[in-house]
Formats: sequence, C-alpha cells, structure tokens
Amino acid sequence: MLPLSVLEKAQAELLSYGESGMSVMEMSHRSKDYEPILEDAIAALRRLMNIPDNYKVLFLQGGASTQFAAVPLNLMNKHHRADYIVSGNFSKKAYTEAKKYGDVEVAASSAGSLNPFDCVPDTTRESFRENIDYVHICYNNTIYGTKFHYIPDTGDVPLVADMSSCILSEPVDVSKFGLIYAGAQKNVAPAGLTIVIVREDLIGNADPSTPTMLDYKAMADNNSMYNTPPCWCIYMAKLVFDWLESIGGLEEMMYINRRKASILYDYLDSQDYYTSPVVKKNRSMMNVVFVTGDKELDAKFASEAAKAGFKNLKGHRIVGGMRASIYNAMPIEGVEGLVKFMDDFARANPKNADAV
Repeated sequence: MLPLSVLEKAQAELLSYGESGMSVMEMSHRSKDYEPILEDAIAALRRLMNIPDNYKVLFLQGGASTQFAAVPLNLMNKHHRADYIVSGNFSKKAYTEAKKYGDVEVAASSAGSLNPFDCVPDTTRESFRENIDYVHICYNNTIYGTKFHYIPDTGDVPLVADMSSCILSEPVDVSKFGLIYAGAQKNVAPAGLTIVIVREDLIGNADPSTPTMLDYKAMADNNSMYNTPPCWCIYMAKLVFDWLESIGGLEEMMYINRRKASILYDYLDSQDYYTSPVVKKNRSMMNVVFVTGDKELDAKFASEAAKAGFKNLKGHRIVGGMRASIYNAMPIEGVEGLVKFMDDFARANPKNADAV
C-alpha cells in the first residue's frame, strides 16, 4: 500500500515532472532532470535511517531474492564460511542459495518447533561458529507473522539483515549491521527496486566469479548507475521518503505502527473465535497472522472480506488462514474497520463444535 498523498503527487507529475516536459518514466537516467531525483532519494533515506557516513546506499534491481546470491558472493571471501538464522521461508531460501558458494550452516532455527516458524529463535554470541564471514537473518517474516525484536550479538562478525517487509517501519541502528537489504515493494515503492545499505569495508572483495551486476563495488563506484536503474521506482521511493519525513520520521511511524498492531492484537487476545499461532514476544508489527481453526470458515472469511473492501487477507499458501499486512501506509482507520468486520463475521458465522 502506498500513501494517498504520494499517489496523488505521482499522478500530478505523471505527464510532466517539473518543467521537463516529460514523465519520469521517459527520462534518461543520466539526464540533468533525473540525476537530482536519485541524489535526493539517497539523501532522504540517509536522513530517515541516520545512516553513518561509512555506509553506501545502493538502489539495485533483481528483488531481495537476488541478494541471496549477492551477499555470499561479496562477503564470503575470507573464511568462506557463514552462519544463517532460519526463522521462516525467506531466510530458508537465502540459506539454501548461499550454500552454493561456501561452507554455510544453520546457527539457529525455529523450523522444528511444534508449530514451525511460530517464533524467532533466541541466540547468543556462542550460537555462531568461529571464523565466519557473516551472520544472516530475515528481520521480519511476512508469511509467518514473526519478527526479531532483538539484534543478535555477533561480536565482530558482520550481521546481514533482510528487512524487506519492515524497513522504515521503525528506527533501527544501522551501525549494528554490516549490510541491510530490502525489496521495496512492501513499505517503500512499487516492485522493481531493491535497497542495499552496506558498510564500506565490506565492499571490494567479491569472489572473482561474481557477475558485475551483483558486485557491490561496481554498483557503488557508479552510484547505482552501472546500467539503467529502476528510475520510476526510485522516484516513487523518494516521494515515500519525503512523506515519512513530513509526518515526523521513523519515530512517529513507529508510534503509528504500534497503535495499529495493538488494535488488532488486542482484539485477537480478547476473544476465542480467532487465534494467532505466533508466540507473543515474536509477533510482527507488519504482518498479523490469524485463523479460525476451520479451513472452510477461513476461506469464507477471506472471500467476504474482499467483497467488503478488505483485500489480500488470504494467508500465504504455505500456512493458510488469514494474514493482515498493515504496512506503513495503512491508516489506523483501516485496522479499526478490519476489527469491526472480524467481529461481525464471528457473530454471523458460529463455529461447528466439531471443527478442527
């Protein structure tokens, strides 16, 4: 979901950006009209996240899934070893991809719990092997509705985080991470843009076989313009960055997001028609997963919710049930409306006592 004011701004500038006489979609990425858009977007993201000077901001293509290969190719270069915390579908995919490039092990996993991936595993510095190049986590798990509410202690080992579904939802201390990457399509911009924030000392030692398009040094040296970048998506991201600054930055965004999540979780905890399978201390602020316990009721709920204007509530095919993704641009009124719909649905559709 994108903020309405951002969509209206993009609409107003769709045919002509400023006095250029053309749409951003028509511009050369090396033109005097477009270059300020890129620079302003980078500067705004640096301000929002308080990114230290010794980190590069890259705007790339290929989605977060491409980073599953780019990370080991760029970082697994000294010991050729890395540890992964597997807490959901995407961290599992990242681990599987990284195994192609070196000695990669699972340091901790929540896959084997009674309800797989219903929590985030706890770790200490002793959870990780010695002589590894980095530790990888997925900060927020969209499918299972869980989140890291702590930053793993990896000592001097760089911590790499996939923040695709929670970036810009709250302040984060970038200096605690060696590298952060995120597909933009959850909280930032339309699909097509990938954000990479990487500490400078981790750049420049990529495996010789690394494709140039995956080499962070090549991208950094060319200010993300080694080839034509996703110009429109970067422009949309800039508008979202401007919107976030206008409402008070990430502190205010966190306050709003916590209110939204509390409204929905408080309702879930107050009744017994719906249940949330997620361990409370690991609940996601962005993705709220819940079920009725009856697959037919779940399907009916998703169908009737869509007719009532509550879209995309059907849970991921892996887990079923329902999932409310309440990303940054979702207004509080939207969550309040969902809770009312949930309550009305429960009253109108009593459960079969034999339902499992």
